[in-house]
Amino acid sequence: MKKELSEKYNNLISYLKSLESVAVAFSGGVDSTFLLYAARKALGDNAVAVTAVSGSFPERERKEATEYCKKEGIRHFVIESEELHIEGFAQNPKNRCYLCKRELFEKMIGLAKEQNIKEVLEGSNIDDNGDYRPGLIAVKELGVKSPLRIVNLTKGEIRELSKEFGLPTWDKPSFACLSSRFPYGETITEEKLGMVDKAEQLLMDLGFRQLRVRIHGLIARIELLPEDFPRFMEESIRLKVYHELQEMGFVYIALDIRGYRTGSMNEVLTSEEKQQKGL
Repeated sequence: MKKELSEKYNNLISYLKSLESVAVAFSGGVDSTFLLYAARKALGDNAVAVTAVSGSFPERERKEATEYCKKEGIRHFVIESEELHIEGFAQNPKNRCYLCKRELFEKMIGLAKEQNIKEVLEGSNIDDNGDYRPGLIAVKELGVKSPLRIVNLTKGEIRELSKEFGLPTWDKPSFACLSSRFPYGETITEEKLGMVDKAEQLLMDLGFRQLRVRIHGLIARIELLPEDFPRFMEESIRLKVYHELQEMGFVYIALDIRGYRTGSMNEVLTSEEKQQKGL
């Protein structure tokens, strides 16, 4: 392990030990799995996992999170966090993520108090400071701790450490909640969340790993890694995707020629709006 990376990890462990007991917001993704692993190393049974389930969180992700905790013997709490019931959320305003995270972490803080746990942690990393992430405002307001950002760990470093420690998520594709597939201002419904989930599952079943299916009305805009374009354009795959997505309710299916990237729905925001994220 590189010296600088080793120092960051040791700083992380020291910081986590100082917290005494923690509840980790655990989605089963790269960052939260690594944070949970480190918290367990630092605090043992005084570190627990909390997973929020909703229509924006695919069942496959919940299953993976549950299986990981069961395998590692980690106390695991599952809470219901139905975003569509939050006032204003379904209208998909630009602060949608704030509304969701505020409600989620308030529930987590309540659970932590019931269990006599001192701190609530979340897994954002230092790279997350460079995008429009209003959810981090809720994190700051509620006093939720972000250990990976505190010790300046990047996404790449987290993957490197995860590989070093044998975590199954070290090369897991990045994931964000399904509500992030909608343009700001387009109404989010349970039906359309289901369409996106099924469409992305189809692409994963076909062997594509890092992807997004963005929904624009009844248009599916597919983002894949550019190196996957040739395979996607093979007639058998292209037509299968076209016909099955039409059966799901999409009318038009398009491939985004720029390819996969995180936060592509934020590209419509002005620089002034991005500066108002309050971090």
